[in-house]
Amino acid sequence: MSTTTFSPSAAFQETAVASPALFDAARSDYEGFWADQARRLLTWEKDFTEVLDWSDAPVARWFADGTLNACVNAVDRHVDSGHGERIALHFEPESGEAESYTYAQLKDLVCQVANALVELGVQTGDRVAIYLPMGVPAVVSMLACARIGAPHSVVFGGFSADALRSRIEDAGARLVITSDGQYRGGKTLPLKSAVDAALADADIEDVRVLVHRRTGMDVAFQEGRDIWWHDIVPAQSTSHDAVVVEAEHPLFILYTSGTTGKPKGVVHTTGGYLTQAAFTHLNVFDVHPESDVYWCTADVGWITGHTYVTYGPLVNGVTQVLYEGTPATPHKGRWWEIVEKYGVTILYTAPTAIRTCMKWGPQFPREYDLTSLRVLGTVGEPINPEAWLWYYREIGGERCPIVDTWWQTETGAIMISPLPGLTTLKPGSAQQPLPGVDVRIVDTLGDPIEDETPGLLVVATPWPSMLRGIWGDPERFAETYWSRFDGLYFAGDGARFDEDGDIWLLGRVDDVMNVSGHRLSTAEIESALVAHDAVAEAAVVGASDDTTGQAVVAFVILREAYVEQADEEGEGGDLVAALREHVRSEIGPIAKPRDILIVPELPKTRSGKIMRRLLRDVAEHREVGDVTTLADSSVMDLISKGLGS
Repeated sequence: MSTTTFSPSAAFQETAVASPALFDAARSDYEGFWADQARRLLTWEKDFTEVLDWSDAPVARWFADGTLNACVNAVDRHVDSGHGERIALHFEPESGEAESYTYAQLKDLVCQVANALVELGVQTGDRVAIYLPMGVPAVVSMLACARIGAPHSVVFGGFSADALRSRIEDAGARLVITSDGQYRGGKTLPLKSAVDAALADADIEDVRVLVHRRTGMDVAFQEGRDIWWHDIVPAQSTSHDAVVVEAEHPLFILYTSGTTGKPKGVVHTTGGYLTQAAFTHLNVFDVHPESDVYWCTADVGWITGHTYVTYGPLVNGVTQVLYEGTPATPHKGRWWEIVEKYGVTILYTAPTAIRTCMKWGPQFPREYDLTSLRVLGTVGEPINPEAWLWYYREIGGERCPIVDTWWQTETGAIMISPLPGLTTLKPGSAQQPLPGVDVRIVDTLGDPIEDETPGLLVVATPWPSMLRGIWGDPERFAETYWSRFDGLYFAGDGARFDEDGDIWLLGRVDDVMNVSGHRLSTAEIESALVAHDAVAEAAVVGASDDTTGQAVVAFVILREAYVEQADEEGEGGDLVAALREHVRSEIGPIAKPRDILIVPELPKTRSGKIMRRLLRDVAEHREVGDVTTLADSSVMDLISKGLGS
């Protein structure tokens, strides 16, 4: 198969941060390589003497006897080294009322919030839930938690009260930081009301709520529990002595969908996570802190926002843009207007967003000066070659390398990616593991695949930013990630090598969908559907979608009392709309099914297993595959007719 390639320009080869020596160093002394990165990129209160302890596998300990503070590394040390007047954050709200913070100003605000958290009774080791819109308070709240050694659990502002409650309960959060509401797509949406609903039924006592005023909308206020940000934060001192923690102290818990209905609380610790976050940010994006303006469009509610908005860029002392809104508000050139305004040099976004911009047409980016851009990146899902080429030509002007990155919530940082100045680029391929990362492709028995046969992606050697477990559930951690192959981390993704040995990702191989770069559990959505009075049984699959990568398609069997209503309304009636809205309210807008098909039966084997591969065939309008293992093969004829395939 012939593939278009793009060789690195001479300019990048001359100035690139990354060099071939990184690969040589990692190959010759794996632990020494990561020890060098940890000492070079971070400031340690006490240096470590041991690099990696893998004696309690699959739980790793990196730099365990060293001590440090994540917030000091992200903020204080830049001020102390004379860079306090460098802009840390340009915040561009959807409304356009922009504000900028220097590193010195950021430090003052973080210290005030840290002091406020202490006044509210938060202690080192306590968990804090953060349910805020994208913006400075979200980043500052994360840093303030890190400053006092209180692990944060950020919950995406699009999630429902039920989703928020489950995360507050599981983490045992002592405090929730939220806002009255948020701006999104030209609308004002509530947030505090979801917190109230979550805490009304939460199985946890003595939870305080710190409320930031964002929109000015009226909110209910519970005396003794709720406190306004503006009543406590501005009154605090701008001085605060950061709590020094061990390298393995938990920095945050981030919940991600699994193949069962209950989300997993992925735990990341401090020293190893920060090392790989800073290393990958610096080298993958070719960051020059003194001159670059970096913009990652991800929300802090996702792992990309943790690693490549809050921690990686700030540890490296770069200037970055935060944007609150959507690419189309108030117009379809909004992103490119921001690139021009701030002279953005590095842009990191999702293939979904690129495909959306493609659909709108090139006339919108062509209205703006994008010549400041020099590196482009993609994240969240494999990017198709057509979108890659559009991004390269229309946004990068055929001069910017594109780093197509593969990684996960669980890996903590980028694992596979091209490196600007070193890699000959192939549209659609993540290409090569980064230095110090041991990624392999294996067959179903765990044996290595070295030809172009599709297989399963695994990581064979511990890495510094790897998850340390699932909060409160070590058995699930071992079962989920380490049980399929002895000693190998199974990523849940399929992959293959090409003739040059470059890696091409093939998407999920389990029952987790990737919708707009967000991982969603089919089981969680099925559970939400079955919770509705009208639904007796449900099966959910991910179907290919030109815009979102995958879309949620649900097949539901109705309870008898609702069948007549559905027959009268026909496809797309009020009941289907109600079911879609029910999923949105239970989980969040990102999980709302694109299609809901009401069916008389689901395709099942004689043992009762639902054959989801057949449902994917129907959802993607393909010829239905082998049905010989079904208990009743005629079921597929009825289902296929429902979607007109």
